[in-house]
Amino acid sequence: MTKKLDLNKTVFELTQEYPELVDIMAELGFTEIKKKPMLYSVGKIMTIPKGAKMKNISMMDVVTALISNGFELIGEMPEMASIPKPQMNETEISDPSTDRKEQLKTYLKRLGDGEILEDVRADFVREFGEVEASEIMQAEQELMKEGTPLSEVQRLCDIHSALFHGMTTEEKIANAENEVEASLLRQNAQKELNKSNHSTENNYGNKNAKAAELEEITGHPIYTFTKENNALAKLLINFKEERDESLIPKIRELSIHYAKKGDLLYPLLKVKYGISGPSEVMWTVDDEIRNELGSLVRENNRGEEWNKRLDAVLTRAEEMIYKEQNILFPICAVNFTEEEWHAIYRDAKDYEDCLGVASETWEAAESALGNDVSSIKDGEVSMPGGHLTIEQLIALLDTIPVEITFVDNDNINRYFNDGPKVFKRPIMALNRDVFSCHPPKIEPMVRQILDDFRNGIRDFVDVWMEKGGRTMLVKYMAVRDKSGKYLGTLELVQDMEFAKEHFLVKEA
Repeated sequence: MTKKLDLNKTVFELTQEYPELVDIMAELGFTEIKKKPMLYSVGKIMTIPKGAKMKNISMMDVVTALISNGFELIGEMPEMASIPKPQMNETEISDPSTDRKEQLKTYLKRLGDGEILEDVRADFVREFGEVEASEIMQAEQELMKEGTPLSEVQRLCDIHSALFHGMTTEEKIANAENEVEASLLRQNAQKELNKSNHSTENNYGNKNAKAAELEEITGHPIYTFTKENNALAKLLINFKEERDESLIPKIRELSIHYAKKGDLLYPLLKVKYGISGPSEVMWTVDDEIRNELGSLVRENNRGEEWNKRLDAVLTRAEEMIYKEQNILFPICAVNFTEEEWHAIYRDAKDYEDCLGVASETWEAAESALGNDVSSIKDGEVSMPGGHLTIEQLIALLDTIPVEITFVDNDNINRYFNDGPKVFKRPIMALNRDVFSCHPPKIEPMVRQILDDFRNGIRDFVDVWMEKGGRTMLVKYMAVRDKSGKYLGTLELVQDMEFAKEHFLVKEA
């Protein structure tokens, strides 16, 4: 199938459509495309022709490479020759009343024109008390939109890091790219918080206090996440001091911590509250940290380069701890409802304990979840695990390739599904005692099974048999409520011939 590449689309859009484009563009000289923060920021406003112009790369080379890799180019075709970099004019400092972004752009332009760093820094300190890292990024993007070559903006990176060192509100996050990510998350969160009607809780300055309050509740998800972060921080410190590689498998348990965030926090923020920053930024970083640790563990050559990579990824993990505690958890704290926290607590039980932190009981959630009751309303059966129409529920049970029988705690047949019927289950047997459905010689065994279930002696009994030349599994299971009270017995009959055939084929 032809791969159509629209030159009018942004680099970010094209790489999402064709991931292999990243390596192709990098070989042409667009090396920054492999840096995700650049791709996710600059890449969203940059097209391939515009990038080639700024990088002074011939579009003829670009087009040739793309066509040779099977792409059909569509969209507005630019000039094929190399285009010289546009010259920048010297710009004076904006008037103090000018927009902050415009002022920041003048500082960066002055640095780009070669003005001494200390002179520019002095003016900056006088005009600004502090600055958000995202403002810096936005200023740089404006420069590129105005025609400043990408190479010039990139050359400013180290210089502006020095310029703003000690002045950014995210100083605790040392890495410049992470600084930008964190700042964008905060801005996004602030916009959403300002939309809320809960003015007290959603005051931006109070969100950390709300998170700290939840952190003190034993068993609360924030309590558990924080304990895991504290344990991870200690592991990272110990590794730095001892360089003991036996600690790495324990550190890698952060994957479970990250999985819980990815399944339980990010989607809820994005879908329910429209806060997409964490899923777009943090989730990607989580995956990169997890994948890099896995890659390093699989390598046998553990020399200097290996240790540099290890130190780099552990630093990213350390920075993620800070971001979670100071950005992600406070955002969740002021948005999620009590019921949503209860659901997160319940679903978190499906994950293994990690980093030496055992899950603890959140009494309020247990009480609330224990009060979950099923009901029938507006033609739907509502249950703790969801809600279905009667039609959907019946069809679902009948679709399961298993014969289902439920016998209540008084030994009365209460339900048969209308699925496969290897064993005949006449509808007229409903509301009769289960023993009437078995031959006299089998009845004692059935009574013993049900008595054992009722008295808590056993929870299930498996019976394998041959019927009609086919292998069958009859499984009896005790059905109990959350308190352990016996409610009845479930009988499942399944034709296991498919499994026998599967394993015989594999053995052959």
